[in-house]
Amino acid sequence: MDETLRKVSNLGSEKFSPIKPTVIQYGTAGFRANSELLSHVMYRMGLLAALRSKKKKATVAVMITASHNPEEDNGVKLIEPMGEMLEITWESFATSIANAPDVELSICLESIINKEEIDFSLPADVVFARDTRSVDLHLSQAMQCGLEVMGSTFTDFGLLTTPQLHYIVRCMNTNGAYGEATEEGYYCKLAKAFASLRKSVLHVGNYDNKIQLDAANGVGACKMKEMIKHLECLLDIELHKDGSDGRLNYKCGADFVKVQQTSPEGVLLKPGVKYASFDGDADRIVFFYADEDHKFHLLDGDKIATLVANFLQQLITASGLSVNMGLVQTAYANGSSTVYITEELKIPAACVPTGVKHLHHQAQQFDVGVYFEANGHGTVLFSSKASEIIQNAVSHTGMTDEQKSAASKLLTVMDLINQTVGDAISDLLLVEIILCTFGWSMEDWDKCYIDLPNRQLKVKVKDRNDIQTADAERKVVKPSGLQEEIDQLVSKFNKGRSFVRPSGTEDVVRIYAEADCQVNADRLAHEVSVKVYEIAGGVGDKP
Repeated sequence: MDETLRKVSNLGSEKFSPIKPTVIQYGTAGFRANSELLSHVMYRMGLLAALRSKKKKATVAVMITASHNPEEDNGVKLIEPMGEMLEITWESFATSIANAPDVELSICLESIINKEEIDFSLPADVVFARDTRSVDLHLSQAMQCGLEVMGSTFTDFGLLTTPQLHYIVRCMNTNGAYGEATEEGYYCKLAKAFASLRKSVLHVGNYDNKIQLDAANGVGACKMKEMIKHLECLLDIELHKDGSDGRLNYKCGADFVKVQQTSPEGVLLKPGVKYASFDGDADRIVFFYADEDHKFHLLDGDKIATLVANFLQQLITASGLSVNMGLVQTAYANGSSTVYITEELKIPAACVPTGVKHLHHQAQQFDVGVYFEANGHGTVLFSSKASEIIQNAVSHTGMTDEQKSAASKLLTVMDLINQTVGDAISDLLLVEIILCTFGWSMEDWDKCYIDLPNRQLKVKVKDRNDIQTADAERKVVKPSGLQEEIDQLVSKFNKGRSFVRPSGTEDVVRIYAEADCQVNADRLAHEVSVKVYEIAGGVGDKP
């Protein structure tokens, strides 16, 4: 071990030293920064991934992506053996390794080995992939060097969406029980389930299988082209922003559409047409359309969550199975969606801090846990108990034909859903199946409840860690006095609600506000931004 750690430090000093002493933090979605600052981070995450594999005695994964960030950024995150996000205690290890001086790198690694009681003699195995950013290959090679110096075996899957890598590592660690551990296996599993469910629907009502898809000029474009080949013409998809002309995530993609509440640049909205947007690594999706008056309508993660929960609730009820379902949201969830979930659908709803890891963990507390962030990132988790109950019901002699049919559909839906992480491709297919089953157009779906107008802004600050929150990020506890100012501003607006939280990836404070009309939502967001700037140490121009 000592010889390996010596090589680790030497190679790090020679080839992968930080360009400048910039502190970088492993946040909600791993590391994110300008690509020029990340070579040493990628190398060191190769080291950490090898240790994590030894600790778990299983294959782990590393995804190189900055998701919805601008093209000049990049990032990296580690993925657990079953496709989950990295265990929270190891996030601090990642941060300490990334920021350790070269001369202390081996000491830092040895500390982790001792603290976690890792048998260094055990083998390590890591799979990794990247999105389509121009510098991904260089950074991928830096990460690979980290694996090599640690003696880890590895497989480079090249270009993949983030959810595809999550899927593959879970397949590998379940010996194929979750599916075939290849990109082709991913397409086949989802397409087979989609075709089975689609062909069981005889009357489609107002549903239209045509969709205009903005792929954010990202990896989701080429992977969706492959998925289309497997769908037997059951969906009519026209791709926009497919990477042939345009920058990644620039004025397009799920984050742009969600935050700006407008269509991607160059995509002309036509009334009655269905549109959707992926983000750069295809783990988010939002839908949108224009009404007869050409007004833009967004159907975001909240709308997707309520649609999915409604559908699953009907199948569970029809099957007569004794499984409980819950829906998990964050503070970003529109207030109208929470009312619809709890008062109309009568489904338990939980609120957790922003970040997939929090939603995923809370969803595991239900037999069937639906979780979606408002940004369009989400999925459904079926517990081992629920999976067993559903599987047994299909062949149970004491059930009616209707109950067996509903249970069979639930079983197939489980194959359509990527349970490892939010997956734009899987979620697109799931939404299409539900709309087809209900016979709904976009307008029909949108009418379930009316979103309260809202606005998101951000304020650059000296140090985002100076802002601390509680109550699932809905209340500020530090700096002192800020929450009281927010409460006073909110009280001035009908149906007003606002909260602020530090970003997980950059030194900004994110502001969310909603009110009875868009003008008031905009005013509230602006006034809260001013208070954040004044009290929380804003930098740059005042809002």
